[in-house]
Amino acid sequence: MRNFFLPGRSPLYAAQAAAATSHPMSTLVAVEMLRAGGNAVDAGIAAVAVQTVVDPMMTVVGGDCFALYAPKGRATPIALNGSGRSPAAANAAWYRERNISITQHSPHAVMVPGAIGAWAQLLKDHGTKSLGEILQHAIKLADEGYIVQSRVAWDWNRNVPIAAKDPDTAKSFLIDGKAPVAGARMRNPQLAATLRLVAEKGAAGFYQGAVAEDIVTKLRSLGGLHTLEDFASAHPDYVTPVSTDYRGYQVYECPPNGQGLAALMMLNVLSGYDIGNMSDVERIHAFAEASKQAYLHRNALFGDPEQVHTPVDQLLSRGWAQQARGRIDPARAQAPVLFPAKAHKDTIYLCVVDRDGNALSLINSLFEAFGSGILAPGSGVMLNNRGFSFNLEEGHPNCVAPRKRPMNTIIPGMLMRDGEAVAPFGVMGGHYQAMGHVELLSGIIDRGLDVQEALDVPRSFGHDGVLDLEQGISVDVEAELQKRGHNTTRVALPLGSGQIIWRDRATGSLIAGSDCRKDGSAAGF
Repeated sequence: MRNFFLPGRSPLYAAQAAAATSHPMSTLVAVEMLRAGGNAVDAGIAAVAVQTVVDPMMTVVGGDCFALYAPKGRATPIALNGSGRSPAAANAAWYRERNISITQHSPHAVMVPGAIGAWAQLLKDHGTKSLGEILQHAIKLADEGYIVQSRVAWDWNRNVPIAAKDPDTAKSFLIDGKAPVAGARMRNPQLAATLRLVAEKGAAGFYQGAVAEDIVTKLRSLGGLHTLEDFASAHPDYVTPVSTDYRGYQVYECPPNGQGLAALMMLNVLSGYDIGNMSDVERIHAFAEASKQAYLHRNALFGDPEQVHTPVDQLLSRGWAQQARGRIDPARAQAPVLFPAKAHKDTIYLCVVDRDGNALSLINSLFEAFGSGILAPGSGVMLNNRGFSFNLEEGHPNCVAPRKRPMNTIIPGMLMRDGEAVAPFGVMGGHYQAMGHVELLSGIIDRGLDVQEALDVPRSFGHDGVLDLEQGISVDVEAELQKRGHNTTRVALPLGSGQIIWRDRATGSLIAGSDCRKDGSAAGF
């Protein structure tokens, strides 16, 4: 039980259904959909559609989507990969011959958006309401206007230089060259018209016709290789989730090209430690050392499974975890090593559990704030920059190639036990997300924190020779970590944000949390 004299949030307790998102309007819409008889998928898609309107730095219809869905009674969750692919004309040789790099805000970083296709597929196969009905809340907000929330305004202001790069983006998202303040009303009538087309025609309203033509025209005017055929051929894929056992729970993630496998690898390494009885210094050190090993392998081995082989079984093996633990010195930071040696950020997450026990874990992303910064003016679609993850290194799993998916950072999670869904969960924050999954689950399972406490505790992230620490970690802990050889830095931005809904077997209630680092909330009934 938290100390009610101190600032903080209590977890939400609900009897029948609950939703948790990073924006209050999205949570409200999800609960309204649940009250109207919709299931978890209906509520989740309605909520994410709203968030693409009201939180345009973090997610839009021009981005990616992954989902894990656990229907009541199903022993393993269903996984859907709705990440986008590169144009058919994109290959490493073309870029090298022209000395063109895939930079952050170039058209070459834009992948064909996968989100709309994923929403439509999920609703068709697992929802109870039509896409047209689901999108009405988002259409109304885009058309009539929405109120900018505090964290959204803060993010908006930080990213004015990105929005200002593209005249169309600046026209739609800046007011006299400035970001809107909290409390301001903003509209996107062009996006409202696009959502109406999708409501009327389904995914075809986005991937064919006027919307696709508008996006392709804009990208090609900037030198992009995209074609209408690239859009017409876009489709999501059901995939087989990957999983591991952690302290008697089964943790499920989407497989590569997502990075969820890295979270499972870290959990396997940390399962050999008594995390609950560690000091803050010991725990942060162990997490940092495990993350360095997992992320090194992620960067070297993860890619599009349709075009490269990622040795999933080997990376989830007891042998790999033992090797990684063998590299961890409890008293000293170590450089990571690839086993075996081989030659070669901004997001929204939400989860919903409905009255029938169906659980949805869904994540939608532009990658970085405002994505590529490129807006298709006629359709109001802001475009992702997920292709910035590609490289031009021949033979590397993440080398750009025709109609290839880049390694993707966004990962929904699902915790299960004895064949039943225990908790849909997720943590946003770009590359931090895999580590975020580990910190969240370990906080609950190893340290006995409630779901809200586990979301709110100060975070750390060891990567690329640096150990990022949030402001809530004490200077004494930081000093001890430095003595162990860590190059620490105090992050300027919070490390991600997250949501979780836990099904309590003892009471039958749902316990939901939404991260204090964002404007969002958990709600239910």
